[in-house]
Amino acid sequence: MIKKHIYILATGGTIAGRAASEEATTGYEAGAIGVADLLAAVPEIRRYAEVEGEQIAAIDSKDMREVIWLRLAARCNALLSREDVDGIVITHGTDTMEETAYFLHLTVHSEKPIVLTGAMRPATAMSADGPMNLLQAVRVAADDEAAGKGVLIVLNGTIESARDAVKTHTTSLDTFRSPEMGALGSVQDGEPVFYRSPLRRHTVHSAFSVKGVTALPRVAILYAHADDDGFLVAAAQKAGCQGIVYAGMGNGSIPERVETALAEAAAEGIAVVRSTRSAAGRVTRAEASYEANGFIASDTLNPAKARVLLQLALLKTSDTASIRTMFSIY
Repeated sequence: MIKKHIYILATGGTIAGRAASEEATTGYEAGAIGVADLLAAVPEIRRYAEVEGEQIAAIDSKDMREVIWLRLAARCNALLSREDVDGIVITHGTDTMEETAYFLHLTVHSEKPIVLTGAMRPATAMSADGPMNLLQAVRVAADDEAAGKGVLIVLNGTIESARDAVKTHTTSLDTFRSPEMGALGSVQDGEPVFYRSPLRRHTVHSAFSVKGVTALPRVAILYAHADDDGFLVAAAQKAGCQGIVYAGMGNGSIPERVETALAEAAAEGIAVVRSTRSAAGRVTRAEASYEANGFIASDTLNPAKARVLLQLALLKTSDTASIRTMFSIY
């Protein structure tokens, strides 16, 4: 059987972390181990695919920046346009993995698989989870059924869609879940099994392109709390934000004083998206005043992913109705 050619793009993270002792699972140096050593630690990978590695970055993913997103999107598009590349695995820290995955889900135009994986324990830890996660990610990327499903996240034996997956626990190995929609599939004894496909637009059906883009529109996330008077809205305006995602209460509810401030921002041309600080659930249109003020409901996107979609939307338009449509189809 001819093995598929899977390209490994490394960005650092805990999966490449080095700690002072085998017992340490915090306080390590993220991104300290290069892609060649990561692959050498999992020789079983070469039983299932021909792999080639490339170091894109070596960071703790809390320090992820849009310049790396843009570099990753360009590299993925270039690699997947080659006939000799069948898929990509990206090693990445878990803190911002869901955002990077969703960004690529919307900006890479290929049906070939892209799988993000990482670890919750550094590579030097006793019972490190990175090697198994990397092996499973390669096996998913090399699986025929993974094609056309957009960007995937594979950790701890689950296969999640980039749109739906969120990091749900600070330290648990089973941290990535899709609270609203559930996993796409799982990896059992090395065999990927899929049960559903994402229906929202992505990859080859996405209208978003970052080719030639050097900077994304500035979008702030503001977090609701009791006695919120909206003073951070003015700070976002002063900082030159083109958009604001408000992580509201419950169904994207906005305190009265904050709503007044956001309405003023929207009247000045700043796009305002209502998301939620709740762990799950869909944000709907709700109050008539929200619609009158031009606020956009985030649907099931959490604040971080709503920010990603709004940034890309603002590259194309500032029209509220058009952006609202994007939030209903992506």
